[in-house]
Amino acid sequence: MSEIKLGIIGGGQLGSMLSKAAKELNIKTVIYCDDKDAPGQNFCDEFIYAKYLDKNKIVEFAKKVNVITYEFENIPFESLNDLNKLKPVLPKPSVNRLIQHRLAEKDFINKLNIRTTRYVHVENKEDLLTLNDFCPGILKTTTMGYDGKGQYPITNLKEIDSLKINFNNEYILEKLVKLKKEISVIVTRFGNNRYEIYEPIENTHEEQILKHSKIPAEISKKIFEQSKEWAILIAEELKYIGTLCVEFFIDRNENLYVNEIAPRVHNSGHLTINAYNVSQFENHVRAVCSLEQIPLKKIANAEMINLIGDQIIPYRENLKNKDNQFFFDYLKKDIKEKRKMGHLTILK
Repeated sequence: MSEIKLGIIGGGQLGSMLSKAAKELNIKTVIYCDDKDAPGQNFCDEFIYAKYLDKNKIVEFAKKVNVITYEFENIPFESLNDLNKLKPVLPKPSVNRLIQHRLAEKDFINKLNIRTTRYVHVENKEDLLTLNDFCPGILKTTTMGYDGKGQYPITNLKEIDSLKINFNNEYILEKLVKLKKEISVIVTRFGNNRYEIYEPIENTHEEQILKHSKIPAEISKKIFEQSKEWAILIAEELKYIGTLCVEFFIDRNENLYVNEIAPRVHNSGHLTINAYNVSQFENHVRAVCSLEQIPLKKIANAEMINLIGDQIIPYRENLKNKDNQFFFDYLKKDIKEKRKMGHLTILK
């Protein structure tokens, strides 16, 4: 193939960073997005604005590219499936369909003998009223939702009426663990038992939005090895191609639990851009475009701070990077509360 053109569905910060990584590998990118103001258009070679269920635009998009990937999971399966009949979609649409549904995802993980928090399917209010044993817990929609959207923390069942829960949706209730910390493991799988895996990343959230990530994570050797082993097992079982993130909880008794799988590059992996010889974004592009696999080497320890809402303003006013400090502006048109606007990476 003389020239590779990569199609990316979604034009947010992850699509932007995938486009930048592709450009450095001399790969042209076409972003397809349903947001006409998406920042990804600042970084790609061509931008298509259309709804994800627009069949004509989907065909037009597929004709322009050799292979297709995506930056977020809440894309209609029908669209990914239609695209996959025209050009390869990686990771494959069946992976996305599984992970779009929290109940199916948890069942899949448990069948691999990997521990998750206790959970139960909730179809209506009456189901919820018998689940005192799962409190305190978090009620989550089985589909859609991210950064805390579609989630309701429940301390006891008396709170249900005050939470204004829409029972037209389907839910899963997850029992809270006595949380010590959260980590994530990012792995890029190129094929059968061919992968590059990054060391576990320690994460801190504020209002259910990732605020801070760092390596090395302050965890035991057992957790270090087990989290990587489970991430590889999940990627292999899914026959995954590309970069995948597995998010974990560690409880106060040093038990490890898988929280969820993100079938894409991940916010906690932004520090890999500066802390490793090959970032999660470059590795994803390499895997989906069948390019050379390069052994990972860590350059430095690092921490990443998300700049949310108007926290970006002082950094925009003083853009100078230092030797060990790197500022990333996602170039989003509007500053909104609880919106990720950029990040700062500091090498240690």
